[in-house]
Amino acid sequence: MTSSDPASDDALAQLRAACVRNPRDVDAWLRLGTQADQLGLHADAIAAGERLLALQPGHDVARLLLGRNLQALGRIDDAAAHYRALARAGGARAYQGWFSLVDLKTVRLADDEVVALERLAGDARIGAEARMVLQFALGKVLEDAGRLDDAFAAFAAANAQRRSQANWSASNYALQVANLRAAFATPPVAAPANLGAEIVFVVGLPRSSTTLVEQILAAHPAVEGASELHDLPAVIAAEGQRRGLGFPRWSADATPVDWERLGRDYLARTRRWRTRKPRSTDKLPANWMLVGAIRAMLPAATIIDCRRDPLETCWSCYKQLFAPRLADYSYDLADLGAYWRGYDALMREWAALHPRHIRLQDYGRLLLEPEAEIRALLAFCGLDFDPACLAFHTAERGVRTPSTAQVRQPLRRDTARAAAYGDRLAALRDALRG
Repeated sequence: MTSSDPASDDALAQLRAACVRNPRDVDAWLRLGTQADQLGLHADAIAAGERLLALQPGHDVARLLLGRNLQALGRIDDAAAHYRALARAGGARAYQGWFSLVDLKTVRLADDEVVALERLAGDARIGAEARMVLQFALGKVLEDAGRLDDAFAAFAAANAQRRSQANWSASNYALQVANLRAAFATPPVAAPANLGAEIVFVVGLPRSSTTLVEQILAAHPAVEGASELHDLPAVIAAEGQRRGLGFPRWSADATPVDWERLGRDYLARTRRWRTRKPRSTDKLPANWMLVGAIRAMLPAATIIDCRRDPLETCWSCYKQLFAPRLADYSYDLADLGAYWRGYDALMREWAALHPRHIRLQDYGRLLLEPEAEIRALLAFCGLDFDPACLAFHTAERGVRTPSTAQVRQPLRRDTARAAAYGDRLAALRDALRG
């Protein structure tokens, strides 16, 4: 991964120079590591973190910095060692160490670690935010241990706390989906038909297999996996600011020249991902809401809609602590059902309107017939079959999503968890049915 613009490159160069001038300056190394981490420059972030630990053994931010970036590169055992050291140190950031260790999802805690985690999560002296984070981690650990009543209680407590901080309205969301449906029910006259052929958008709900599908595509020698880019929402937002209208209201006034301008703006912003390979992915799940705009801006782009069993998808979301404001609908089972219904209805309509450009990629079929599905996926994207895509878990690239460790493993068929909870998920089943 590379930095995204000249300003970022210049800031990074200045931070590197500061570290050269003052090689024992802990603050300078911390700023360098933080900047590199934000830009996805994993090797630079790791080097800065290692220098921080050499200068100040036990530096808690250095542990997190190293863990995140080693994890992104698939060095899961090394990442776990740093998270575990932070957790066991018992300092103010111990709760972040516990959460990060459990959030790897492929690392099991020792019995004494489970006891320590439960004790800390129940400690009245820690703050509400730390307790909420720990409850998410504890829920995962208890689920792995088969203690489903306790796991559900932990997840419910964590989500209730997070939902109290979220600003998400099911009625506002329904209106948003209705506006998108109306705005693009008749596809607008688009940019030139060949614009955007180099892009593959991977969309869907979080935890629906978007990271897996991108990993399969990124294993292909012609495709660079760019992960979750924010360039498309930024282009759309900037156009709204220019017109003084929110999206999709301004779309009715957009001409083919406007759509072409926006498409070329997006391609210019993401060009850095195609310096080594001719094609690149954009795996921001919520881009499903911008499919109408994608089809107008970049008519030749491919869109992969990742589908997993809705109950499993929503339950996986409910168990996941996301970054603030990333998925505020996911902390209430009724909200999750409403969100999935809106997504499902709109994406099915858009897939019917644009069948040559939108592929529904079903996770269940991928598990049952991986080679046939991967061949079909590649063909839909206009890519020749390459056996490297069958060994996607060996691809060397940075991955920074909750599925980081899981996509480093071959396909597994034992990931379903929701059914075991039975009637505890009745509210979610009802919400999915509407």
